[in-house]
Amino acid sequence: MTKLDKSIARIVARPSEADFGDVRRVLEAFGWAQARQVGSHISFTKAGERSIVMPLKDGSKVKRVYLDELCERLGLDPEDE
Repeated sequence: MTKLDKSIARIVARPSEADFGDVRRVLEAFGWAQARQVGSHISFTKAGERSIVMPLKDGSKVKRVYLDELCERLGLDPEDE
């Protein structure tokens, strides 16, 4: 199991918080790029897609509501794992 597979599994499990490193790894694997950071909000972009903006909690954690959006936008489903 690769680091990417493990990161996807952690995000699809939808914990109350996830590590930003996992979120970034998954987004970059799906072709998204970190565009900018303003304060605690980080923006990811991909050609032809609406950008994804998420705030970080305590500088390195992403809340579940943003994990839900991420799974929906990337087509990740717990039954697929």
